[in-house]
Amino acid sequence: MTPDQIAELRPRLGEFAADMLGCLARSDQRATGELYLRGLLTDGRRKSMQPMAERLGVDHQRLQQFVTSSTWDFTAVRRRLSSWAAQAIGPRAYVIDDTGFPKDGPASACVAWQYSGTLGKTANCQIGVSVHAVNDTCSAAVDWRLFCPESWDDKAWDDPEQAEKVRRKRAESKVPDDVRHIEKWRLALDMLDEQTEWGSPRLPVVADAGYGDCTRFRLGVEERGLDYVVALKAGTSAHPGEAEPVRPPRNGGRGRRPKPHYPKPASSLREIAMAAGRDAYQEVAWRQGTRKTKGNPSAAMTSKFAVFVVRPANRDIPRADDGTLPAKLLLVEWPDEANEPTDYWLSNLPADTPIDQLVDLAKIRWRIEHDYRELKTGLGLDHFEGRSWTGWNRHVTLVAIAQAFCTMVRLDPKQDAPA
Repeated sequence: MTPDQIAELRPRLGEFAADMLGCLARSDQRATGELYLRGLLTDGRRKSMQPMAERLGVDHQRLQQFVTSSTWDFTAVRRRLSSWAAQAIGPRAYVIDDTGFPKDGPASACVAWQYSGTLGKTANCQIGVSVHAVNDTCSAAVDWRLFCPESWDDKAWDDPEQAEKVRRKRAESKVPDDVRHIEKWRLALDMLDEQTEWGSPRLPVVADAGYGDCTRFRLGVEERGLDYVVALKAGTSAHPGEAEPVRPPRNGGRGRRPKPHYPKPASSLREIAMAAGRDAYQEVAWRQGTRKTKGNPSAAMTSKFAVFVVRPANRDIPRADDGTLPAKLLLVEWPDEANEPTDYWLSNLPADTPIDQLVDLAKIRWRIEHDYRELKTGLGLDHFEGRSWTGWNRHVTLVAIAQAFCTMVRLDPKQDAPA
């Protein structure tokens, strides 16, 4: 935003910041928090502390002290943001993903040479896992976790000398002792638990194949009583829904009776989708796009989809006493211009769920791409230059609040400024 736009919206920003930062104990903290938000919202290529302070006309040490060494709980702020999103956005789902934060050196908390999907390569970076409350038109990044690689977990090292080096590195970056290396999908489940603890709505979970292909992640979502629509790779194995296990006879009538098993090997999702043929697929529209044409004046986004009942095959999936694997819905997209299906999603929603509802949830994941683009390009999500674990968490929380304020203004641009 330009300085003039910020000045016009400053009363609304002050009210919004007071709501989001109301859990901060001291008035000077709340005032500096609003100042930081103004810095994030004001136009400028870099949203690190020094450039923001110059644009705001303040000492950058004030911003630095607030983010790195002041005493305030970013978790309590996220809780307020999540509550706001539930009321203002009316989310239909939680979308889970992770994004990379490129770094030049080795000192920032939990930085390592690791693969980042958003960067599309292995790089020296931090990885942040996030949960977004979304509907078809707006969204909010309501929770975050900084992924801790094994190289940052001293308890993962057998070499005492190397473990001591890691402990010193953790101490320098102020990584809490309870932050250890656990998989990204476990971090996602922890955040879903946090949403429940905060009283946030229980919504379907949507994720890409990085999470959807993880059987233990899907089981964890189900154990929490939540629905999911998650992407899978074409090679994921499954049995057709009608397949039934058989129990072989005892060998010679003696010994323990063999366990039931499926007589045919599992197929890939691609094989199941191709076997149905193109006639099984129907056109479904899921939202309005921006590219209007003579043939599509409403810019409706459409493609061809089909739904199948399948039984995913994985040794981690619990079976019934008769050996039956649980039945799930498989949503497949096969566009007219493609030679074979392009996308696959698995869901534990009821078998009679309408196909358009499945497509809406599967495609709603586009909101997280919008969020990351806005958070990074416009609001400086990955511009934080501090090294501490606490500083990273506070910065991403404040950036998420700045994005939420932009969303609020877009939802009601003509709202009167508070008195």
